[in-house]
Amino acid sequence: MKPVIALVGRSNVGKSTLFNFLTRTKDALVADRPGLTRDRIYGVTRRFSDRYIVIDTGGIEPLQPPDRVEGLSHLIASQAWQAVEEADIVFFLVDGPQGLVPQDEQVFAELRQLGQKVFVLVNKADLKPAHTLASDFFQLGARDVFEVSARTGKGVEEVFFALDSDYPVQPSPPVDGEQAAIRVAIAGRPNVGKSTLVNALLGEERFITSDIPGTTRDSISARVEKSGTVFELIDTAGVRRRSRVHDMIEKFSVVKTFQAIEAAHVAILMLDGTQDFADQDARLARTMLDSGRALVVAINKTDACSKEEYQNIRKGLDLKLRFLDFAEQLFISARKKEGITKLIQAVSRAHGAASIQVNTSTLTRLLENAVESFQPPLVRRQRIRLKYATQIAACPPTFVIYGNQIARIPGSYKRYLENYYRKALRLTGTPVHLLFRQPANPYAGRRNTLTPRQQRTRRRLKKNK
Repeated sequence: MKPVIALVGRSNVGKSTLFNFLTRTKDALVADRPGLTRDRIYGVTRRFSDRYIVIDTGGIEPLQPPDRVEGLSHLIASQAWQAVEEADIVFFLVDGPQGLVPQDEQVFAELRQLGQKVFVLVNKADLKPAHTLASDFFQLGARDVFEVSARTGKGVEEVFFALDSDYPVQPSPPVDGEQAAIRVAIAGRPNVGKSTLVNALLGEERFITSDIPGTTRDSISARVEKSGTVFELIDTAGVRRRSRVHDMIEKFSVVKTFQAIEAAHVAILMLDGTQDFADQDARLARTMLDSGRALVVAINKTDACSKEEYQNIRKGLDLKLRFLDFAEQLFISARKKEGITKLIQAVSRAHGAASIQVNTSTLTRLLENAVESFQPPLVRRQRIRLKYATQIAACPPTFVIYGNQIARIPGSYKRYLENYYRKALRLTGTPVHLLFRQPANPYAGRRNTLTPRQQRTRRRLKKNK
């Protein structure tokens, strides 16, 4: 097992900057604004050693009695304390130029009571001469105090050198092969219940949930196993209309949501069943479709809907999301954990359909059956002829159909072929891409473009004359 490092400290002391430095990623949002990180973010160290798991957290606060825990800041702090409980080592980050503050003293005292090994990292050492920032923090009574710069990496190597002495390298047991996880991005407008759904699937309060729109700001993943299949669930920030997004942090959050969709195998479009579907829902669905991701539609909060509201939801789906008729549509209640088992089964089916591999003979036979059932139209008194089909890619399934006069095939006939393949191959929940190409002419570019048989016939006709 890899040792776990938790990065904790007050808001805006550089935890996310250090997390990105250690993992060589940009998974954690970084800005000069307190309270940016809210949920726990996990990664693996890629600098100095790759044998540690590191957890980024939001601003930590002293522990409060249960009757006084309220508000978003306390929810963020509770996430940080959960990370401390999971960790083997705690990196307690403090702001060197600001010096020691009472909140640091209270939090450090509580960390020592929990019994974890704590390294005090005095950050922003690049702003002051060496060995001038740490002096204030020795009065905490910590044995391990280091001056570091999360931005430049100054002094971080010394921290890991001291850490490796306490956690020597252990021989790794042989691994038969880790099961590949199905990456599932859960996206939708703000406050539709994305984090609540992920918590319901995980069976724990892994992500902060709140009635405040925009509570989730980052795209954060967590793994869970269901029926022998491993899923990597990616909770994303809510996506609003572009004209309403003015905050730079929210813009970064939206970009990370789109990146999560691109990196996923399956995308869940989450809708709020208690509200009318908006144009933004359709735009987000179109983005998922254009990315080629397999897709499942989840209508949440239906436990509070009447029969009449159910009918209105159906009408709204037919009106605004008709182009997603290939995707399964499920009614769920993330809060009451209703319908989530069927939802995860639909995700598995969509992933299986998107990953399908079909041989050329089967695709060509289906093409012949489709043409026999409905002939292509005539073009200049000549019938469009489709000869054979082959698959060139999966996720999404992409088929190439070869024939003549392909530039003149109408869009309606292309949609017919797409629906025919979808129905014949049972491709539920995934877009299907059809490409049309002209067969290569082996005589193209030659001076005489006639086939050998045509050339012999021409010579025989000339001789007979």
